Amino acid sequence: MSTRAVIKHMYWTVQPDEEPDARIRTYAQECDLCGEGSPRTADPTPTIDWVLRHAGAHPSHRSYTEIIKRGWRAVMDSPGVRS
Repeated sequence: MSTRAVIKHMYWTVQPDEEPDARIRTYAQECDLCGEGSPRTADPTPTIDWVLRHAGAHPSHRSYTEIIKRGWRAVMDSPGVRS
C-alpha cells in the first residue's frame, strides 16, 4: 500500500548566503598546467602570492584558475510573491 500527499506548489530562490551562520568565503589558486594548488584561505592575497612564487619556480606555468567557495541558501518565497 502506498500513501500519497499533495504539497502546495512553492517558488524557491537561490542566493548567496549572507546570514550570520554562513560559511566563510574562501579562495585558492590552481596551476592549470600541473594541477598544484595554493592553500585555501579567507583572504585572496596569499593565493596571489602563491601564484607568483609558483610561476617563479616554474617559468613555463603561466595559467591559473581561481577557486572561490561561498555558501548559498535556498529560500522559499512567500505565497503569491514572485521576484
